[in-house]
Amino acid sequence: MHCPVCGHDCVTDARELLAALPERFAPCPDCMGLVYDKRLPPPDIDVAEPCSSCGKRFIDEVFAQIYRVMADEGDLAGTEPLAAVGTPLVHPGFALRQPPYLPPGSLVLLSQVVGERAAARLVAEVPEVRGVVRTGAGTPGIADTDAEPHAHTLLAGCDVRADVFPTRAGPVVVYKQQSVLHIEFPRGIDAKILSLEREIERHHPRTFVDACSGAGTLGIAAARAGVPRVVCNDAWYAAAYWTACNLRVNREFLAIEEVTVHRSYDDLRRRPVARDPALVATAAGAQEVEVYQGDLRLLDAVLPQNIDLSALDLFEKADAAKVSRIAAAWRARVGGDIFIP
Repeated sequence: MHCPVCGHDCVTDARELLAALPERFAPCPDCMGLVYDKRLPPPDIDVAEPCSSCGKRFIDEVFAQIYRVMADEGDLAGTEPLAAVGTPLVHPGFALRQPPYLPPGSLVLLSQVVGERAAARLVAEVPEVRGVVRTGAGTPGIADTDAEPHAHTLLAGCDVRADVFPTRAGPVVVYKQQSVLHIEFPRGIDAKILSLEREIERHHPRTFVDACSGAGTLGIAAARAGVPRVVCNDAWYAAAYWTACNLRVNREFLAIEEVTVHRSYDDLRRRPVARDPALVATAAGAQEVEVYQGDLRLLDAVLPQNIDLSALDLFEKADAAKVSRIAAAWRARVGGDIFIP
């Protein structure tokens, strides 16, 4: 599928991506890699090249090369620990039992200290790096439609990557642009998905609403579990777009026909935070799925009657009073059962 960030075919169908998972980060018999102490600078030795047989390289060797480029460009003094480089996000992300051997184009680097010159060099010189993101204050997205949105800065390459989340019905593949959406790296057991599955088992809903969908994980997991009608919504443009994209990515696992996307990435980006709900994507068949961009407090205007179950995965769940107000308003306007993942 066409990538809205770099224009290449970065987004593949779930079945194709899942087929390649078992060997994605596994070493071949010829692979070798040194384990470095992340609390120290990398040792002053030559960094290993990618394996001549499979093209992969141990992640510590990759980070050592990244460290040297950043030190060469003045982003690091050369005395910091290896961990000071930043946060590695592999593509695709899934629960790993061992540190990965990285194939080309499999790493998005998030760093507070990386500069533009180093970022350009990393994408050009380090084959495993697909994108470099400079992180700022705050988590990407919005806490409320009236709040100032946050985003990180993509300095070089492409920061679109996928995560694979296990569900009882089978895996769900979730793509996202990492500079504008928060990290939800799979850890083997996902508490939010377990919460969703418990609620589905309790209520057997025919309709499910994910009112703060993020990139669409819970809504698509509900559809994967067989809920006949699912509605996903988020006020943040990137969340709504990637939910629609992920509906298309996972469509083979759902009882739907072709997904119709009504709003382009550029259209949504022109109105990054929406209040009045706008339809972004639809899919119909034995199941029906709709994706909206809008304020959840206005979503009842476009919802079908008799909503059975809703997830309110609010950005700031620590504000108990706010959560209580929103949940009470939802019960009054929409009805049905509610849970906070």
